[in-house]
Amino acid sequence: MIKLIKYLKPYWWQLLLVFILVYIQVETDLKLPDYMAKIINEGIVAENNHLIFSTGLIMLGVALIGAVGTIGVGYFAAKVSTGLARDLRHKVFTKVESFSMQEFDKFSTASLITRSTNDIQQIQMVIFMILRIVVSAPMMGIGAIWKAYRVAPNMSWIIGLGVAILFSLIIFLFAIAINKFKLLQQVVDKLNQVTRENLTGLRVIRAFNREKFEEKKFNQTNRELTQLNLFVNRLMILMQPMVMLIFNLTSVAIVWFGAKLINTDNLSIGNMMAFMQYAMQVIFAFLMLSMVFIMIPRAAVSGDRIAEVLDTKIKIKNPKSAKKFTATQKGVVEFKDVFFSYPNSDEPVLKAITFTALPGQTTAFIGSTGSGKSTLINLIPRFFDVSAGQILIDETDIREVTLKALHDKIGYIPQKGILFSGTIADNIKYGAPDASEKAMTEAAAIAQAETFINKLEDKFNSNIAQGGANVSGGQKQRLAIARAIIKKPEIYIFDDSFSALDFKTDAALRKALAKSIKNTTVLIVTQRISTILNADKILVLDEGKIVGEGTHLELMSNCKVYQEIAASQLSSEELAKEAKRLTNSQRKGDPS
Repeated sequence: MIKLIKYLKPYWWQLLLVFILVYIQVETDLKLPDYMAKIINEGIVAENNHLIFSTGLIMLGVALIGAVGTIGVGYFAAKVSTGLARDLRHKVFTKVESFSMQEFDKFSTASLITRSTNDIQQIQMVIFMILRIVVSAPMMGIGAIWKAYRVAPNMSWIIGLGVAILFSLIIFLFAIAINKFKLLQQVVDKLNQVTRENLTGLRVIRAFNREKFEEKKFNQTNRELTQLNLFVNRLMILMQPMVMLIFNLTSVAIVWFGAKLINTDNLSIGNMMAFMQYAMQVIFAFLMLSMVFIMIPRAAVSGDRIAEVLDTKIKIKNPKSAKKFTATQKGVVEFKDVFFSYPNSDEPVLKAITFTALPGQTTAFIGSTGSGKSTLINLIPRFFDVSAGQILIDETDIREVTLKALHDKIGYIPQKGILFSGTIADNIKYGAPDASEKAMTEAAAIAQAETFINKLEDKFNSNIAQGGANVSGGQKQRLAIARAIIKKPEIYIFDDSFSALDFKTDAALRKALAKSIKNTTVLIVTQRISTILNADKILVLDEGKIVGEGTHLELMSNCKVYQEIAASQLSSEELAKEAKRLTNSQRKGDPS
């Protein structure tokens, strides 16, 4: 939590006001027992009504000043704590947005959500309590001890003994609580994760009749969290009666020994009452501290978790002196002897990958599951950085340009169509907010999405639920493709983006794409042979290596891995038919 103190700098003047107002509040509270002693010793005993009335008015004024100080402290403490929480949420969100896939692997989605909400809420609450109580309590305690010593030095040992016992109790409970609070936040993460899995996988759970199993898993985590919360709450409940016991025993000791001193004329009644008030202030100050100290361990854990996110070093970031892409070439992608290994991996996922993808051509990647197709394609937008070798776009290493400049060149369509809550128009225009209605309609038509959009009541203004829950998988993919098309990039990356489409829609979409983006570089990752039959270049991957390169006809004659993939998807008659069609197309000079 100490690491987060630097984020309080923008609120220095409000913190200064808090300290000034706390001082006023404490000073007024410490003066009241003195006036009370004066009324008893010089007013009531001497029957001086004028002194009682005038001193009472002064006490009323002092109390009003103290009330203003208390209200001011609460106001500015709330402003500082809520402002800090707002800033931390913004910083955490901004930091997470800059994460590469490597950083995301360190934190689960559930944990990041918990850190952005529950953990920051803990920090906000404790900062408020610190400014309201922890700042004033030590001042009040020390001031009250000093005043009590001046009023009745012979009885100051009573306060010292009570404070020592109370302080020991706080340390003991603090030592027990700290580990439980660490575990508590981890279980909150776990509960969040289990809940997310149930909500996102609801269809699968129902399809396999696993509701009872998931309920059991949830209940187990829920009970674990309940037990931890019960333990922590019992600690807090235990604190209050023990503090009140110490407080009452201290009061009894003051009256007992004070009565003896009054009997021997070594202490006045007014001074004894003032001493008791000071003792109450001391005990009350430590009681408030004890309540905050119970909350601090959990906040300290939350602070460390937030600092862990904010202090995470970003692996993929903009270069210090960024270059610009050359103006002579547009969309040339070149891999030069590229190797890539995931963190803590024993061996590279990609090995010695070398190829060039040119504008106006379609370069396709195919291979068995786990061959490295998606990994290879994810290196181009720098979701990961290469372990060795180079990736060049327009003769410029992609690590030497800004991420914005790189992403402006790319239209990325992921394997899983990701949509955001809002309208269809919002989703299509996501990468080009200023695009015209005509451009949006054309992009939807090319992506074969216009047909189902026009059937909707509000057409392009129809709402998309969170995560695209109210549209099918194929509709998601078509909208994701339209989102990339409207951006008009120089490089299109299709990461198995046709998998949810039927063959008829797939063929129509590819035909429309071929006409509209014919001067761009197209990179396609797929498992379907039918999707890439017309590709200008097909790269066959096997165990992270390129084992074949060429057109469909060339690979059918010289690449065993490609032949096996083709044979598993198409019959010999279909393969012969496609070979004849492609041969005739080449003779006519029509690559499509």
